[in-house]
Amino acid sequence: MIRAFVALAVPPAVGHSLARLQAGLPLPRPVPQDGFHLTLSFLGEQPEDLLTEAHHALAAIRAPGFGLQVAGAGLFGGDRPHTVFAALAPSTPLMALQAKVDVALRRIGIAPEARRFTPHVTLGRVRPNRAAAARLAAAVADAAGFLAPPWPVDGFGLWRSDPAPGGRVYAEVMRYPLG
Repeated sequence: MIRAFVALAVPPAVGHSLARLQAGLPLPRPVPQDGFHLTLSFLGEQPEDLLTEAHHALAAIRAPGFGLQVAGAGLFGGDRPHTVFAALAPSTPLMALQAKVDVALRRIGIAPEARRFTPHVTLGRVRPNRAAAARLAAAVADAAGFLAPPWPVDGFGLWRSDPAPGGRVYAEVMRYPLG
């Protein structure tokens, strides 16, 4: 079984910008810069033969390339935040690509997550107490005007997630061009 997901890679220039944003936030468990990505669909633990089917289904997707830009930051978890993220500027082509990925995966028997797709790049995870949550919320609010350099998206990938000391390591195993 392989833990897998479909994602967009974050280019190095954007990663450096996100690392600067991340450094200004009180994050006890930051995501390493080489782990930045934008998940389109989480597949969970899957057998290799089903991932081979997923590869063929994803390779058949046709969509144009498009541009993206990180704009602001946010928290998932409401009153009990657990994840700090960099938000993406609204993008109709991104939403269309994500929908095509979900349809392709559903056709081979991989159900998409029940929660609504919210485009983001995870910056870190937290388990704050009430005082830390307030400090974190204030820091994230201060980052509301953050902008990273825009970048062209010319492909997406099938990634794997492997356990490692201190967290998980992500690697793109297949890449699918757009355009």
